[in-house]
This record gives sequence, C-alpha cells and structure tokens, in this order.
Amino acid sequence: MAETKAYSQAAGTGKYEKATGLLGKYDNVRRFWEDQLTGIMLRPYLNELTDRKHKQLKRMRIADLGCGGADGYDLITGVNREEPGIYDFITAAVTPETLQEYVGYDLNENLLEQAREHLSGNGKVRFERADFSDGLKMLANEAPFDLYMSSYGTMSHFTNEQLVKIFSDICRHAEDGAMIIGDWLGRYSYEWQDLWHHPPDEEYFMNYRISYIYPEEERDQADIASFDLRLMTREECINIIKRVEKETGVTIKPLHFFDRSIFVGRHLSTGDYNQHAPRWLRHQTNSLFEGYTRTDLSTLMVDYVPRPGFDHLNNFYEHFFMCCNTLIEHTIALLRNYNCRKGELCERPPEVPPYYPEPLKDAIHTMRAVIEGSGWLDWGDPRANIIEPHLGYSLRKMEMDLQPGTGVGHSLVGVFQVVK
Repeated sequence: MAETKAYSQAAGTGKYEKATGLLGKYDNVRRFWEDQLTGIMLRPYLNELTDRKHKQLKRMRIADLGCGGADGYDLITGVNREEPGIYDFITAAVTPETLQEYVGYDLNENLLEQAREHLSGNGKVRFERADFSDGLKMLANEAPFDLYMSSYGTMSHFTNEQLVKIFSDICRHAEDGAMIIGDWLGRYSYEWQDLWHHPPDEEYFMNYRISYIYPEEERDQADIASFDLRLMTREECINIIKRVEKETGVTIKPLHFFDRSIFVGRHLSTGDYNQHAPRWLRHQTNSLFEGYTRTDLSTLMVDYVPRPGFDHLNNFYEHFFMCCNTLIEHTIALLRNYNCRKGELCERPPEVPPYYPEPLKDAIHTMRAVIEGSGWLDWGDPRANIIEPHLGYSLRKMEMDLQPGTGVGHSLVGVFQVVK
C-alpha cells in the first residue's frame, strides 16, 4: 500500500523518531546550559575579533581543531553579539557576512563525513582530515587564521609535549592579534572525584568511557569502548603557554579561563568515577527544560560528600552546592506560597540575607519575579514551560558567576591572544 511505503520511508530517515531532550548527546543540558554558557563566555572576545576585522575591511578565517561532526561550527556561529532586548532580533557574532572561511580538521573520517553532510551546500566551509599528534603540519599550505579553536575537550587528547608543539605551530602560523580557544577536561570535576588524588604536577590521563549515552539499565551489558583523556588545571595550561613562548619567542596573552558544567557534568549520571555522584541530577536538570514536563524540584538538591585531604576543593563545592540548594529551596517555597486564583503570594517571603553572595541574591530575586509574573496564567502550564526553565537558567547563571576557572568543571576553557 502507498501509505505503508510512505510511512516506512519517513521512518527510515531517522527524522520520524520521538523527540526528547532528556537524554543523548544533544540533550537539553547540552543545548540550553553548556553551549549557551560557552557562548556567553566567548562573546566579548568574538565581538572584539569581528569588530577588529571589520575595521580592517576583512572577514574572519576560522580553524577548528578537532571539529568532529561540525559541532564546533554550530557552537561558534550560535554565539550572540549581546543579550537582546525583548523586542530585538538576535544577531550572531559570527555571520555569513563576517566569515570568510571556516576549515574543520579532524582525524576521524566518519565524523568528517557527518560534518560535510550537515553543512552541505555551505560554500564557506570545508573539512579536512588531519592528525595533530605531531603538530599542525596541515597549516603549512594555509593562509593565517584569525581564530584557532577547539571545543568539547579536544585538547585533552594530547600530552604536554604534543600541546607545546600544537600551540607553537599556531604561534608561528598566526598573525598578531589572532585568538586561540583551548578546551580541556577539568582535573577536579566532581564527576571524577575518585581521581582527584593523582599528583597535580604530573600529567594524568583518565580512562574515559562514553557510557552516558546509554540508559542506565543498558550500561552494564553494553560493550563500551574507552580511551585516554588528559585532565587539566589552569596552572598546567599556563605552564604549557610559558614553554611555547620560550620556544617560539611569541607572546601568548591569556584573556580568560572558565569552568563549564560544574552542576551538570555528563558523568554525574553514570557514577563511573565518583561513588557519591548524584546520578539523577543531569536527568532532572534536563527535565527543567523539557516542555510540558514538571520536575520534582527537591530532586535537584545535592548532598555534597567531601573527599578527605582536599580542603580547598571541598570548601568550593560545599559553598557552590549550598548556593544551588538554597535557590532551589527558595523556589519551592515560592511555588508553595503562590495563590494561582488570586495571582499573588499568600505571604510575603522572608528577606534575603545580606550576607548571601551576590549571584545567589540575584537568582532568588529573579525567581520571585518570574513566579509572580507568570504564575497567574491559566493556560500553557506556566510552571513547566516558564518557571522551571528559568530555574535552569538561574542555576546556569549562578554556575557562571561562581566558577573560578581553575579546572573544577567538566571542561576547562582558555581564551588566548597571539601578540607579535
């Protein structure tokens, strides 16, 4: 029958499957927390670069080192120039008008084919196979790029010696003012608390399993491949930069370091590297962003378990999770206290203590404004579709404001500028 053939064709495309942001590589946390946080942090540096190129009557050339399936392209072109007003249209920092060429390099041919398919028809992009283990030899026949970027932990594939060679090759190839984005796995993420004991003055590669893409009931039975990935701190990155400067005579100016995914690292859901990991946390945070899905907010609370002998890390995480828990408790109390029929709070909430850190105070005030401004709506489930997502954004904003940029997140990102 024609109907059977039509539906079979549709199902075979893979685009007829049920959509969900609760799991998988591109879950809600990846799209609405991690990628957005990265973009907000990179925004001022991309704006400065694009503005400078515009004044020179030139457009930008981007090299993506470890491009995978073009995830880096999607990330960098998804960065907005500013937080738009409620009436404004969103304007990207990197647009077709500001981009001359994007070149993605990767070792994996399957991922390169995926990238080519994803951006087929885009004449400003190309993808090339390259092995960075002995430096960036593929740059020899390329004009200088304005941005040399990596994303999603790409730089954690390499040893100190390899990183020195990679960054040295960039410095020799780049012109004055070029920017570099390096993305590593953080050495002291709560996801792998069991690995904290390795000496910080020695290179350490963890045995990394992409087990988080499997449902919990399938992980024990699945044949999951593993590979080594380097864990890094800001101090280790700085030491590599100093070696590169000594070898090349080129100055590399660190502009910013930031930690990404402290609250929501992927391996919290597996417990592979932390016996005390709150395995439900990423799923429940995904639920905050899922339309028409209500979340038991109490399940977002984290009972941090310290590791003896790491006082500075324990102090940071205790403070961080206590701030998150306080915001969640306050939000629960506001929801409990809100009268939907009257469109108002039944009782005036207690004053926010003045000694709370500013990011926490801002988040608490924001959540009250959101609840009072939307809780009276009779349609569209304002809790599931407005209030809960904004709790997710408030937690994300608090993570941005409290992170020290030292290697305590799933990823440690460094932004650098070449000075010649």
